Amino acid sequence: MKKKYHLIWVLPLFVLLYLGSPALLSFCYEHELKNKKEIKNMEIIAHRGGASLGLENTLSCYKKGIEVGADIIEIDIHLTKDDQIVVCHDETIDRTTNGTGIIRNLSLNEIRRYNIIDSKGNATNEKIPTLDEVFNLLLKTRETGNSCKLLVEIKHNNYNYQGIEELLLSKINTFNAKNWVTVQSFNDFSLERIHLLDPSIRLEKLFFWKFPCLPFVIDWYKISYFSYEKYEYISSFNMHYRGLTKSFLDEIHNHGKEVKIWTLEGTNAPLLDVDGIITNRPDLWNSIRH
Repeated sequence: MKKKYHLIWVLPLFVLLYLGSPALLSFCYEHELKNKKEIKNMEIIAHRGGASLGLENTLSCYKKGIEVGADIIEIDIHLTKDDQIVVCHDETIDRTTNGTGIIRNLSLNEIRRYNIIDSKGNATNEKIPTLDEVFNLLLKTRETGNSCKLLVEIKHNNYNYQGIEELLLSKINTFNAKNWVTVQSFNDFSLERIHLLDPSIRLEKLFFWKFPCLPFVIDWYKISYFSYEKYEYISSFNMHYRGLTKSFLDEIHNHGKEVKIWTLEGTNAPLLDVDGIITNRPDLWNSIRH
């Protein structure tokens, strides 16, 4: 009986240690980057525009992210009921505005009736932006000589945004933005669809972490098969910073791919030779660089 009792505890403990081993290893690496040399090859990506600098995924926040020196502005896109692409992290407007509703069930005009709220719940003058507005902002920024780029995430959601890939490509072509727009997603279908429609678009794959010694990754709420052949068209694998080990980083680099880590608040990151930092505080990272 005792052996069986111990086995009940040992097996779950083993599974937890196995699944958590990437995160446990991340605590063993040196942390807190402090000088320019350590980040000289890293791109600084402003997560949701730099979510700790202002109201996330708003035009004012994107402007702040650009002003503090971000190399790339990261945004999230959804599709409205009337097939307009809007920029919002959630699939509803409940958390970020003074309205309620699922974006897929609302028209653009219905969404624009509501205002973005601040941390205290007070309505501001900001509205949920359209992708066109963000593209126009980046286009004007680049015309001034600033080289800031855009990282567009197609959200992994519970709704079928049929045609969002085609619409996104149409916008990229309309704004002549192929050389400054990258697309990322947890969703393999969206990535494969865009690659099929236009192989020249730079694509990046999001996931949490890879199972040690097994060809599988935690892909949002599901497990996906992982191989370099499957993702041969992917330029960068973008992982949670607690899910990356040095051995996996070296393996990815040896296959000619890049690695970006997300989402960092401050500079207390594992000291690993990654290619990009996705952060809510691009100002802190840029201050190290300068």
